[in-house]
Amino acid sequence: MRYFFEVAYNGTNYHGWQIQQNATTIQQLIEEALSVILRTKIPIMGSGRTDTGVHCSQQYFHADLPENAAISNLRYKLNSFLPPDISINSICKVTDDAHARFTALSRSYEYRITQCKDPFLQNMSYFYPKSLDITTMNEAASLLVGKQDFESFSKVKTDVNNFVCDITEAQWVEKGDLLIFHITANRFLRGMVRAIVGTLLMVGKGKLRKEDFKKIIESKDRKEAGAAAPAAGLFLTAVKYPREIFP
Repeated sequence: MRYFFEVAYNGTNYHGWQIQQNATTIQQLIEEALSVILRTKIPIMGSGRTDTGVHCSQQYFHADLPENAAISNLRYKLNSFLPPDISINSICKVTDDAHARFTALSRSYEYRITQCKDPFLQNMSYFYPKSLDITTMNEAASLLVGKQDFESFSKVKTDVNNFVCDITEAQWVEKGDLLIFHITANRFLRGMVRAIVGTLLMVGKGKLRKEDFKKIIESKDRKEAGAAAPAAGLFLTAVKYPREIFP
Protein backbone atom coordinates (compact mmCIF):
# COMPACT_ATOMS: atom_id res chain seq x y z
CA MET A 1 0.00 0.00 0.00
CA ARG A 2 1.36 3.40 -0.96
CA TYR A 3 1.61 6.30 1.49
CA PHE A 4 2.71 9.92 1.25
CA PHE A 5 4.84 11.24 4.12
CA GLU A 6 5.12 14.98 4.76
CA VAL A 7 8.58 15.89 6.05
CA ALA A 8 10.33 19.06 7.26
CA TYR A 9 13.99 19.52 8.09
CA ASN A 10 16.78 21.90 8.93
CA GLY A 11 19.35 21.08 6.26
CA THR A 12 22.38 22.62 7.97
CA ASN A 13 23.95 19.32 9.02
CA TYR A 14 23.16 17.33 5.87
CA HIS A 15 24.42 16.87 2.33
CA GLY A 16 20.98 17.43 0.88
CA TRP A 17 18.08 15.05 0.34
CA GLN A 18 19.36 12.32 -1.96
CA ILE A 19 21.41 9.35 -0.76
CA GLN A 20 25.13 9.73 -1.47
CA GLN A 21 28.21 7.69 -0.69
CA ASN A 22 30.25 8.86 2.31
CA ALA A 23 27.77 11.63 3.24
CA THR A 24 24.79 11.87 5.59
CA THR A 25 21.53 12.80 3.85
CA ILE A 26 17.86 13.18 4.77
CA GLN A 27 16.71 10.30 2.57
CA GLN A 28 19.30 7.98 4.06
CA LEU A 29 18.24 8.61 7.65
CA ILE A 30 14.53 8.24 6.90
CA GLU A 31 15.03 5.00 4.97
CA GLU A 32 17.12 3.61 7.80
CA ALA A 33 14.48 4.59 10.37
CA LEU A 34 11.62 3.07 8.37
CA SER A 35 13.54 -0.13 7.74
CA VAL A 36 14.38 -0.59 11.43
CA ILE A 37 10.83 0.15 12.63
CA LEU A 38 9.11 -2.06 10.02
CA ARG A 39 11.87 -4.70 10.05
CA THR A 40 12.20 -4.77 6.27
CA LYS A 41 14.00 -2.59 3.73
CA ILE A 42 11.77 0.33 2.74
CA PRO A 43 13.01 2.51 -0.15
CA ILE A 44 11.46 5.98 -0.46
CA MET A 45 11.03 8.44 -3.34
CA GLY A 46 11.09 12.18 -2.66
CA SER A 47 9.22 14.94 -4.47
CA GLY A 48 12.57 16.40 -5.43
CA ARG A 49 16.16 16.90 -4.34
CA THR A 50 17.56 19.63 -2.14
CA ASP A 51 21.24 20.54 -2.04
CA THR A 52 23.63 20.56 0.90
CA GLY A 53 22.52 23.04 3.56
CA VAL A 54 19.10 23.76 2.02
CA HIS A 55 16.09 23.66 4.36
CA CYS A 56 12.55 22.41 3.95
CA SER A 57 9.29 23.28 5.68
CA GLN A 58 7.25 20.95 3.45
CA GLN A 59 8.38 18.11 1.24
CA TYR A 60 6.77 14.77 0.46
CA PHE A 61 8.07 11.29 -0.22
CA HIS A 62 6.21 8.10 -0.97
CA ALA A 63 6.82 4.60 0.28
CA ASP A 64 5.12 1.25 -0.30
CA LEU A 65 4.45 -0.28 3.11
CA PRO A 66 3.45 -3.84 4.07
CA GLU A 67 -0.30 -4.31 4.57
CA ASN A 68 0.26 -5.24 8.22
CA ALA A 69 2.22 -2.02 8.97
CA ALA A 70 0.87 -0.18 12.02
CA ILE A 71 0.25 3.24 10.50
CA SER A 72 -1.52 4.73 13.53
CA ASN A 73 1.68 5.13 15.56
CA LEU A 74 4.24 5.10 12.74
CA ARG A 75 4.66 8.89 12.73
CA TYR A 76 5.37 8.86 16.49
CA LYS A 77 7.90 6.06 16.12
CA LEU A 78 9.66 7.74 13.20
CA ASN A 79 9.95 11.07 15.00
CA SER A 80 11.32 9.28 18.06
CA PHE A 81 13.92 7.57 15.89
CA LEU A 82 14.94 10.53 13.71
CA PRO A 83 17.23 13.36 14.89
CA PRO A 84 15.62 16.59 16.19
CA ASP A 85 16.23 18.49 12.94
CA ILE A 86 14.06 16.12 10.85
CA SER A 87 10.31 15.86 11.43
CA ILE A 88 7.60 13.69 9.89
CA ASN A 89 4.49 15.90 10.01
CA SER A 90 1.85 13.64 8.46
CA ILE A 91 1.28 10.27 6.78
CA CYS A 92 -1.63 9.60 4.41
CA LYS A 93 -2.69 6.81 2.08
CA VAL A 94 -2.67 7.59 -1.63
CA THR A 95 -3.62 5.75 -4.79
CA ASP A 96 -1.18 3.09 -5.94
CA ASP A 97 -0.11 5.13 -8.98
CA ALA A 98 0.58 8.34 -7.03
CA HIS A 99 4.22 9.39 -7.31
CA ALA A 100 5.80 11.95 -4.98
CA ARG A 101 7.93 13.39 -7.79
CA PHE A 102 6.02 12.91 -11.03
CA THR A 103 2.49 13.53 -9.75
CA ALA A 104 3.37 16.88 -8.17
CA LEU A 105 1.69 19.88 -9.79
CA SER A 106 3.97 22.57 -8.38
CA ARG A 107 6.77 23.32 -5.94
CA SER A 108 7.34 26.55 -4.03
CA TYR A 109 10.57 27.92 -2.60
CA GLU A 110 11.52 30.88 -0.46
CA TYR A 111 14.92 32.52 -0.33
CA ARG A 112 15.44 34.49 2.88
CA ILE A 113 17.84 37.40 3.24
CA THR A 114 18.47 39.39 6.40
CA GLN A 115 20.05 42.81 6.13
CA CYS A 116 20.55 43.10 9.89
CA LYS A 117 22.98 40.74 11.60
CA ASP A 118 20.97 38.26 13.67
CA PRO A 119 22.67 35.34 15.44
CA PHE A 120 19.34 33.50 15.64
CA LEU A 121 19.10 33.44 11.84
CA GLN A 122 22.58 32.05 11.31
CA ASN A 123 22.44 29.15 8.82
CA MET A 124 18.75 29.99 8.24
CA SER A 125 19.17 33.06 6.02
CA TYR A 126 21.74 34.94 3.96
CA PHE A 127 23.16 37.97 5.78
CA TYR A 128 23.43 40.62 3.07
CA PRO A 129 23.78 44.14 4.52
CA LYS A 130 24.18 46.00 1.21
CA SER A 131 21.51 48.40 -0.04
CA LEU A 132 19.12 46.88 -2.61
CA ASP A 133 16.56 48.35 -5.02
CA ILE A 134 13.63 46.03 -4.30
CA THR A 135 11.34 47.66 -6.89
CA THR A 136 13.77 47.01 -9.73
CA MET A 137 14.42 43.48 -8.47
CA ASN A 138 10.68 42.76 -8.65
CA GLU A 139 10.47 44.25 -12.13
CA ALA A 140 13.22 41.88 -13.25
CA ALA A 141 11.66 38.94 -11.35
CA SER A 142 8.40 39.46 -13.26
CA LEU A 143 10.26 38.45 -16.44
CA LEU A 144 10.63 34.95 -15.01
CA VAL A 145 6.88 34.28 -14.97
CA GLY A 146 5.65 31.99 -17.72
CA LYS A 147 6.74 28.86 -19.55
CA GLN A 148 10.25 29.27 -20.95
CA ASP A 149 13.77 27.85 -21.09
CA PHE A 150 15.80 28.52 -17.92
CA GLU A 151 19.09 26.89 -18.89
CA SER A 152 20.83 30.14 -17.88
CA PHE A 153 20.05 29.31 -14.25
CA SER A 154 20.74 25.57 -14.28
CA LYS A 155 23.85 23.79 -13.07
CA VAL A 156 25.88 22.74 -16.09
CA LYS A 157 26.15 19.04 -15.24
CA THR A 158 22.58 17.78 -15.08
CA ASP A 159 20.69 14.85 -16.61
CA VAL A 160 17.41 16.59 -17.57
CA ASN A 161 15.92 16.25 -21.07
CA ASN A 162 15.03 19.94 -21.30
CA PHE A 163 15.30 23.20 -19.35
CA VAL A 164 11.72 24.41 -19.76
CA CYS A 165 9.86 25.35 -16.57
CA ASP A 166 6.53 27.08 -16.02
CA ILE A 167 6.96 29.71 -13.30
CA THR A 168 3.71 31.07 -11.86
CA GLU A 169 5.11 33.29 -9.08
CA ALA A 170 8.37 35.21 -8.64
CA GLN A 171 8.30 38.08 -6.15
CA TRP A 172 10.36 39.75 -3.42
CA VAL A 173 8.50 40.62 -0.19
CA GLU A 174 9.83 42.58 2.80
CA LYS A 175 8.83 41.07 6.15
CA GLY A 176 10.35 42.88 9.11
CA ASP A 177 14.12 42.54 8.83
CA LEU A 178 13.77 39.76 6.27
CA LEU A 179 13.68 40.10 2.51
CA ILE A 180 12.01 36.99 1.09
CA PHE A 181 11.94 35.82 -2.52
CA HIS A 182 8.88 33.66 -3.30
CA ILE A 183 8.96 31.46 -6.39
CA THR A 184 6.58 28.72 -7.59
CA ALA A 185 6.86 26.52 -10.68
CA ASN A 186 5.83 23.14 -12.01
CA ARG A 187 9.47 22.04 -11.80
CA PHE A 188 12.90 23.42 -10.95
CA LEU A 189 16.33 22.74 -12.40
CA ARG A 190 19.39 21.93 -10.30
CA GLY A 191 20.63 25.08 -8.57
CA MET A 192 17.97 27.17 -10.32
CA VAL A 193 16.57 29.20 -7.43
CA ARG A 194 19.95 30.11 -5.97
CA ALA A 195 21.24 31.17 -9.41
CA ILE A 196 18.15 33.32 -9.97
CA VAL A 197 18.54 34.95 -6.55
CA GLY A 198 22.24 35.62 -7.09
CA THR A 199 21.48 37.29 -10.43
CA LEU A 200 18.58 39.34 -9.03
CA LEU A 201 20.88 40.61 -6.28
CA MET A 202 23.10 42.01 -9.04
CA VAL A 203 20.03 43.83 -10.35
CA GLY A 204 19.29 45.14 -6.86
CA LYS A 205 22.84 46.49 -6.54
CA GLY A 206 22.59 48.27 -9.90
CA LYS A 207 25.15 46.02 -11.60
CA LEU A 208 22.52 44.72 -14.03
CA ARG A 209 19.50 46.41 -15.59
CA LYS A 210 16.11 44.81 -16.08
CA GLU A 211 16.96 44.59 -19.78
CA ASP A 212 20.20 42.78 -18.95
CA PHE A 213 18.30 40.24 -16.87
CA LYS A 214 16.00 39.55 -19.83
CA LYS A 215 19.00 38.99 -22.09
CA ILE A 216 20.47 36.55 -19.54
CA ILE A 217 17.29 34.45 -19.65
CA GLU A 218 17.31 34.48 -23.46
CA SER A 219 21.01 33.57 -23.67
CA LYS A 220 20.45 30.06 -22.21
CA ASP A 221 24.03 30.30 -20.95
CA ARG A 222 24.83 29.75 -17.26
CA LYS A 223 28.01 31.80 -17.59
CA GLU A 224 25.94 34.90 -18.31
CA ALA A 225 24.04 34.72 -15.00
CA GLY A 226 25.33 35.65 -11.55
CA ALA A 227 26.91 33.45 -8.91
CA ALA A 228 24.57 31.23 -6.91
CA ALA A 229 23.37 32.64 -3.59
CA PRO A 230 24.42 30.60 -0.50
CA ALA A 231 22.40 27.49 0.37
CA ALA A 232 21.50 28.57 3.91
CA GLY A 233 18.84 31.05 2.77
CA LEU A 234 16.87 28.56 0.67
CA PHE A 235 13.71 26.77 1.84
CA LEU A 236 11.43 24.35 0.00
CA THR A 237 8.07 25.48 1.38
CA ALA A 238 5.27 23.67 -0.45
CA VAL A 239 4.52 20.84 -2.88
CA LYS A 240 1.01 20.60 -4.41
CA TYR A 241 -0.74 17.49 -5.73
CA PRO A 242 -4.07 16.73 -7.46
CA ARG A 243 -6.88 15.91 -5.03
CA GLU A 244 -7.74 12.66 -6.80
CA ILE A 245 -4.66 10.83 -5.52
CA PHE A 246 -6.03 11.00 -1.97
CA PRO A 247 -8.78 8.33 -1.70
